[in-house]
Amino acid sequence: MNKKPISFGKISLNINKPAKDDASTSGFGTFGRIPIQEQKEIEEIADDLENQHVHQIMGIKNFGKKAKNFNVEEMMEQAKKTAQEVTKNKIDAETNKEVSNNSESEDDSYIGPPVPPGLQDDSEELIGPPIPKEILEGNTKSTSKVKTTSKRNESNSEEDSYDELSGSDDDDVSLEKKIPNTHEVEMLHGSKAVVALAVDPSGARLATGSVDYDVAFWDFAGMDSSMRSFRTLQPCENHPIKALQYSATGDSILVVSGAAQAKVLDRDGFEVLECVKGDQYITDMAKTKGHTASLNSGCWHPHIREEFMTCSQDGTLRLWLTENPKQHKSVIKPRQQGGLRTNPTACTFSRDGNTVACGCFDGSIQMWDHRRNFVNTTTLLRDAHQKQTEISSICYSYLGTQLASRGNDDTLKLWDLRNFKKPLNVFNDLFSRYEQTDCGFSPDDSLIFTGESLQRNQDVGRLLFYDTKTYKHVTSIEVSKSHVIKSIWHAKLNQIFVGCGNGTIKCYYDQKRSLRGAKLCIVKTHRKKSSVGIVSTQQIITPHALPLFRQEKLRTSKKRMEKDRLDPVKSRRPDLPITSGQGGRVAASGSTLSSFVIRNLGLSKRVDDEQDPREAILKYAKEAEENPFWVAPAYKKTQPQPIFQNENEEGPTDPKKQKTS
Repeated sequence: MNKKPISFGKISLNINKPAKDDASTSGFGTFGRIPIQEQKEIEEIADDLENQHVHQIMGIKNFGKKAKNFNVEEMMEQAKKTAQEVTKNKIDAETNKEVSNNSESEDDSYIGPPVPPGLQDDSEELIGPPIPKEILEGNTKSTSKVKTTSKRNESNSEEDSYDELSGSDDDDVSLEKKIPNTHEVEMLHGSKAVVALAVDPSGARLATGSVDYDVAFWDFAGMDSSMRSFRTLQPCENHPIKALQYSATGDSILVVSGAAQAKVLDRDGFEVLECVKGDQYITDMAKTKGHTASLNSGCWHPHIREEFMTCSQDGTLRLWLTENPKQHKSVIKPRQQGGLRTNPTACTFSRDGNTVACGCFDGSIQMWDHRRNFVNTTTLLRDAHQKQTEISSICYSYLGTQLASRGNDDTLKLWDLRNFKKPLNVFNDLFSRYEQTDCGFSPDDSLIFTGESLQRNQDVGRLLFYDTKTYKHVTSIEVSKSHVIKSIWHAKLNQIFVGCGNGTIKCYYDQKRSLRGAKLCIVKTHRKKSSVGIVSTQQIITPHALPLFRQEKLRTSKKRMEKDRLDPVKSRRPDLPITSGQGGRVAASGSTLSSFVIRNLGLSKRVDDEQDPREAILKYAKEAEENPFWVAPAYKKTQPQPIFQNENEEGPTDPKKQKTS
């Protein structure tokens, strides 16, 4: 009985296959090469083996359809060819100016990629990934682009279609429009200069530090339009705050003050750790466990969340780990030209964290490799700024190829790290009064900005922006009638925070280009809590209203006055005269000391207080001499015989006079 072949979709399995030659399969088989089989037979054999494995494991045979394969490259080429042919026909039709019904039919003709042969049959179900919509839309956009431009070559039409497909905008936005300064918000820290600013990486919180020892924390999500900080504290007692920075994860903040010990606080301002102070009587700074002089600056490592760096007036940079604040991790000693120590005034890590850089008081910029020991510098430039002036800030660009340095020699310099001998440009006449005046790059490295302090003939402090390619002055923002010290351009929020010398913080943002941050606060209105006076008509029962503690309420005022009259406190009755001493007071008759002493001696006879006390005592002088009662009887047995001076001898005897036998 002939069995029917099993078929599932296009795959069919014929059970009654013709038997192969017995000679080829008997014994050990045949020697030599295996005859080459056709590709279809090999695929069928592979499918049969796969079905057998599936049938053995799962008990299912021949399930599903074989997915169709599409060659996308061939489809793209075919689409380009058809598009070019259609555009040629359109151009010819426009040049000949043939307006007829045929032209209308041509407009309604199909323009687009050819339909694959597998999709022409509607009855056949499509299995597998469909043609991407971007390809279809890109081809249609390319053909519509060619309709508008009638006198272009084929290469130009292909370029236009590519531009439409990528959606790239060739319109360059001017550098001045990139600065988010359409709106501004003012926050008040205090009355002293704000010399430290820090924004966490997510842009949710802002921390400000001032010369008045205070650190204020601002939460943009929790503030309203009144822009008040939710916490203000003095973490370093009576030391001015010099630098603040959030860690890479934003869970802790580094506080650098005028003290020799840096502190790390958590997001809410509670102290996490305090670095140890070194021994100031040891000359070798590598032998001490911490700084011995006031700090200048500090920063976190960009990738290692437990590591941070501080620099101090003791001439060292120290790397710390939050796990071990009792001892530094390593010490770096910058040196002058002659080998003497110099004080680092600013320090920072590179964007990748592989380089440690510092600006020193001798005007030099020195760099070390973070992956090696810090004995020798990898990059050293002696005359970067004027000697004996502070380099207030060092900042790496986001790409890591440029470096900006701000000094108190009234200059801002831009350097190329690949050729670090001469600056790319020097921006002069930038007066700086504070040691914390900083600089920075825009998120796309196209601009460099810094603040300017007020001089005598100036009225408004400015934030200046320069082009990093042409080195031209782009624009300046008039911040306030005070010095501009700190400025941060947050890349995620696209907002600029500026700390001023009058204790205010300005936040600049763009309504369209900026995100979150201060935009969350200005929407919320500040509501004052209305104090409503509640007057209760019913009696309020208190613990003192219980019968045990309750005072009797007199109905009439006469009885109340009579009761108060009997109370000596309420009636303010004067003290009554006393007959005997009590409570430290003496009676009127015994007001003198002599009468008090005589009375307390317990004498039998009462002494009249009006007589002279001296005479009263001298009455008993002769009796006391003959019959002593108080002192003499106690020493009667041991009392020595008194020896008195003779009346004939006048004057004291000479102690140096030699004794004569």
